[in-house]
Amino acid sequence: MQALRLSASILLIVGMAAAGSQGPVSQPRFPLVTSENFTALAPPSVKDRIEAVNRILDQDIEKLVALYQHLHAYPELSLSEVKTAARMAEEARKAGYEVTEKVGGYGVVAVLKNGPGRTVLIRTDMDALPIIEQTGLPYASKVKVKTSDGNEVGVMHACGHDLHMTCWVGTARVLSALKDHWSGTVVMVAQPGEEIVTGARAMLADGLYKRFPKPDYALALHADSLQPAGVVSYPEGLALAAVDTVDIVVKGQGGHGAAPHMTIDPIVLAAKIILDLQTIVSREINPLDPCVVTVGSIHGGTKHNIIPNEVRLQLTIRTTKTEVRDHVLKAIDRIAKAQAMAARAPEPELKVDIGQYTPATINDVSLAQKCGAVFRTILGPENVKPRQPVMGAEDFGRYAEGKVPIFMYFLGTISPERYAASLKPGGPPLPGMHTDSYAPLPQPSIRTGIQTMSLAAMNLLPKD
Repeated sequence: MQALRLSASILLIVGMAAAGSQGPVSQPRFPLVTSENFTALAPPSVKDRIEAVNRILDQDIEKLVALYQHLHAYPELSLSEVKTAARMAEEARKAGYEVTEKVGGYGVVAVLKNGPGRTVLIRTDMDALPIIEQTGLPYASKVKVKTSDGNEVGVMHACGHDLHMTCWVGTARVLSALKDHWSGTVVMVAQPGEEIVTGARAMLADGLYKRFPKPDYALALHADSLQPAGVVSYPEGLALAAVDTVDIVVKGQGGHGAAPHMTIDPIVLAAKIILDLQTIVSREINPLDPCVVTVGSIHGGTKHNIIPNEVRLQLTIRTTKTEVRDHVLKAIDRIAKAQAMAARAPEPELKVDIGQYTPATINDVSLAQKCGAVFRTILGPENVKPRQPVMGAEDFGRYAEGKVPIFMYFLGTISPERYAASLKPGGPPLPGMHTDSYAPLPQPSIRTGIQTMSLAAMNLLPKD
């Protein structure tokens, strides 16, 4: 990757921030960024840029919180983001971007050209989850939809995509308003279908890097339910795992529950397969290579005294290396077939859903360090933390296609008081992602997200 040339002013202030570090503290500072955060020696260009961002946010933050509450109250499931995508397109047009809709489904691409220079892509996801919200918020989602099988499910932004979109809109506005502070091209991407890891692939297949300026850098943020608002964290290198979805149909010979000797019981066979699958990670994979094999769903049978003909298993596989992924998928196939043979059962059907595969998300180390230096300048080094990789998955990793350096960082969203209480012995645990009680603290989370993203982008698009 071509080295990024930081201006002398950025280097100076980053060095000052690093020299002034006093180590971690338990609480972030509020307000997050003010002119008092900077010494009299701060270069005027850097100080002016940050104060300009703050002036915009001071005027716009209440409207942005209202936008967040609207998006939270009216979520849409993966690949059904009709109204959400339309709202993102509308907001980008109002900010002065050239907008293209329906890229790879309901994807939105908004381009702002501002003279010569590099191209930075900033991505948000838009889809929600099939969860009935239990936060008790006045703007809680009451949306319910019918699934393809006729069941009614609740819909909730339980992964922070509403927050991501709000930060995306705010960043688009800031970059449009402060065009005299940077030079180059910004490509704002609102992506559908992240929760089923199909949206990024669909947008790329629809010409994202051919029909629009190919980025020199791609950035994204993600809400963090375990850190206080005002804190950001990021890994250098591996951030998130690759994911595979596997379906197994275990076949048997059904019959009366009182006459099991006249059947081949697929429920017992499925149980044996599930137990043997646990030995893949514990006995076949190097302990130093992260790997997860989880059976998330079992369906079989209709009544107490009927042995069914088949049982269906649904698995999620998480890996970080290609060779480990290949080994795990072959091991699943081997174990399922071997157990069926031992039980005199028909061979099971195995399907790896390639459509729901996504590679690992690996932050470019150099890009992560450059953005991290900006974050420390904005928030103070005590509020910028290292982060270990996790086995969750994200299709943002696909934006590295064509050797594009990518960087995803994580945005604290919990109130400092609630975070501090959770650290006490016996304190209330924090709600995790994908739970019905996850509720970000809107204003400081949104403010931090826009400050960090917009200033990181401007740092990557210097005026020469």
